[in-house]
Amino acid sequence: MNLLAFDTSIETMSVAVQRRADGTGDRAEPSQVWQHSGAGGVQTSANLIPTIQRLMVQAELEFDELDAIVFGSGPGSFTGLRTACSVAQGLAFGANLKVLPIDTLLALAEQARFQHAAALARYQVMALLDARMDEMYAACYLFNSGKWTQTEGHSLIQPEDLVCDAGCTLAGNVFAAYGARLPAALLSRVDAVPTASAMLRLAPARLAAGQAVAAEQALPLYIRNKVAKTTLERAAEKAAL
Repeated sequence: MNLLAFDTSIETMSVAVQRRADGTGDRAEPSQVWQHSGAGGVQTSANLIPTIQRLMVQAELEFDELDAIVFGSGPGSFTGLRTACSVAQGLAFGANLKVLPIDTLLALAEQARFQHAAALARYQVMALLDARMDEMYAACYLFNSGKWTQTEGHSLIQPEDLVCDAGCTLAGNVFAAYGARLPAALLSRVDAVPTASAMLRLAPARLAAGQAVAAEQALPLYIRNKVAKTTLERAAEKAAL
């Protein structure tokens, strides 16, 4: 499939374009993927569209040749999610395309599996993203016989409150900040983040299942309503140091 995917839910911006295989039978060539990973955060709004345009040129694709636009819908950075949704909507409206929202914690789990357990038929992951404000986004997923299922819903928790099965792998970007505060018994840990290439691997099954939506339904998945601490809360934290 011809697909554009991007994720801006964290401080790293990830973009990928996939071009479908050419030819048939013995002359078939494998699909190709062009990728970019770089600084996101405050730079995302300025860099995302130029990066997409550059990769589309490299892939020799026009936007109306895409089968869908895939984007990380959250949870994650409030500003990053809004940027991803607005860009997905704008490009999809312009090219009359559908969009496919992908859960960023699922993309993180898929990236962990691809990097560390690609040979395993069964892999259970507790996906963790740093939510700042002394909290983490968490959700649990099971990969079994080529399919992912979510076994525990999204939550916003403090590190000490994490609970999961003993055989579950912890994967995410939280270990530098919160590793010492996670339950000591949960020892299987791998660093991973959601990537556009992981979303490309997830997309075909979800498109086949009819999970693509109209452009106006490219909406963010927010787990936290409060996005910043108050002045009084910050002052109390400083006083406690």
